[in-house]
Amino acid sequence: MAQYPMTAHGAELLRNELNELKSVTRPRIIESIAEAREHGDLKENAEYHAAREQQSFCEGRIQDIEAKLSNAQIIDVTKMENNGKVIFGATVTILNSETDKETRYRIVGDDEADIKNNLISVNSPIARGLIGKELDDVVTIQTPAGPKEFEIIEVEYL
Repeated sequence: MAQYPMTAHGAELLRNELNELKSVTRPRIIESIAEAREHGDLKENAEYHAAREQQSFCEGRIQDIEAKLSNAQIIDVTKMENNGKVIFGATVTILNSETDKETRYRIVGDDEADIKNNLISVNSPIARGLIGKELDDVVTIQTPAGPKEFEIIEVEYL
């Protein structure tokens, strides 16, 4: 079975969400269903149908998280020696050669990606262009606006 890379932090967030779903959300939904059943006819009971829909979503999410965690290859870069090479989990600061704008990204798994927080998927074009490169390398990355040249100015294993 294929394993999917995930940072230690990302795995911890998924475990926390799973715990929340199992210990808080699931019991609350079960209580809502029981309360809605007490109201009588289930065919025309909107509360009952809404609670069942929530239950379905919750159970699906629990299965999804459990599958992701069981197939996760958890990588903790903080325990690795920083040799200046861009790897999964590294935090990379790049300099756009055209605009002199610095951008800092952390390369994470698909489920952890959040561009608003500068967390990019290992499968994104930028991450694929950076993986395997080293500090001070200049890389050309194909973007939707065309090829862009970046210089790697910092590589951190945080």
